[in-house]
Amino acid sequence: MVSTDLSKTSVESTASHNRILLVDDNATNLKVLTEAIRGQGWTTLVATDGESALEQIEYAQPNLILLDVMMPGIDGFETCKRLKSNDVTADIPIIFMTALSDTVDKVKGLELGAVDYITKPFQQEEVIARARLHLKLSQLNQTLGERNAELQNLNDTLEHQVEVRTQELSNSLKELQSTQLQLIHSEKMSTLGQLVAGIGHEINNPVGFISGNLGCIENYVADLLQLLNLYQAALPTPNSEISKFIEEIDLDYLLEDLPKLIASMDKGVDRIHEISQSLRILARGDRGGKIPFQVHDSLDSAILLLKYRLKAHEQHPEVEVIKEYGELPEIQCYPGLLNQVFTNLLANAIDAFEESDQGRTYQEIMAAPNQITISTHYLSDTKRVIISLRDNGPGMDIATQQQIFDHLFTTKPVGKGTGLGLSISRQIIMEKHGGELQCLSELGVGTEFTIELPMA
Repeated sequence: MVSTDLSKTSVESTASHNRILLVDDNATNLKVLTEAIRGQGWTTLVATDGESALEQIEYAQPNLILLDVMMPGIDGFETCKRLKSNDVTADIPIIFMTALSDTVDKVKGLELGAVDYITKPFQQEEVIARARLHLKLSQLNQTLGERNAELQNLNDTLEHQVEVRTQELSNSLKELQSTQLQLIHSEKMSTLGQLVAGIGHEINNPVGFISGNLGCIENYVADLLQLLNLYQAALPTPNSEISKFIEEIDLDYLLEDLPKLIASMDKGVDRIHEISQSLRILARGDRGGKIPFQVHDSLDSAILLLKYRLKAHEQHPEVEVIKEYGELPEIQCYPGLLNQVFTNLLANAIDAFEESDQGRTYQEIMAAPNQITISTHYLSDTKRVIISLRDNGPGMDIATQQQIFDHLFTTKPVGKGTGLGLSISRQIIMEKHGGELQCLSELGVGTEFTIELPMA
């Protein structure tokens, strides 16, 4: 039984971000808890048994789970065990709700990974208080590793300041690229989108410092060079000590190379800014529903963020991306979800190239270069947008084509593919947007994915 003596508490400013999964086979418990949780401004998900809870989490991951122990089918202990053994769900805090008072049962739950225990019958105030506590703890843990390093002492010289800021940005960018790679391969873009967008936003601040400082440095250097010219004009024959130092530092080369270094840093800042903007586009959330959006922006962001896998290195030349964009109007869509689809399809094409390039020399690949062609056009009669992503990779046989959209089907080695990417992509296109996602492939020729999206 659940106490119906319910009192309301204030809604936290971050309440709209919290999603709570209630798992209980008692309809009364679910009803009362749902009302209480929604009273905090939190979103509720409901499951009546362990199996349905596990299935639901695959599509909508909660921030916290309130889990009953005694249920039909698999009980709460087994449900918790499965969640904690899955890397995707292992970090979700779980609070057990049970009438069991045996210490052994409580210890068992905590050993399985639960963060807390609530004994039935319980008070609504206790449930809300414990839920709020563990939501806060979870949020703190998630943001703990996302803080940028503090800016170095502003009293340092401008040259040293630029060097330090550039190094900080380089480290942040490497961390960001690593995080993005994990997102692509583990299909967690929807849950970690806010993380990527937040880091991308934070990068803009130090980029602004460097950009502003570089402008000042350029002016300072120009003034110093002018002063040096005046000294040389006034003292055309320096003494032996100055002459010796000029020779040691190779003054002519220094004067020639310094402007180049500044120009190079300018380009680096612009590049980091572009990546930051692309990350913000790629990771934008869709909580507010469909919005008008330009598909080309999403495609370009995905290409930019996968550039590190497209560019040439010792093993193979650059993967050429050919863009055949038509005139497209903005469409009503979920940009974050479309970004996930485009990134997944491009990453799959690159994976296929890497697999087929094994055993081939650099020269052999150069003779038949890897290419991805992205074309778009608008069908005015049906008011639909068509996006095609075509590669000249190894292709697939008919048997593989018939299974690629099946849940958990993958042709990749263990640990690299989850079998969720194309399944989720098709669900996003068809169920979220009312569109179509088709695949045509020929073994030894290549593969083409075609996406058809309505205007609204």
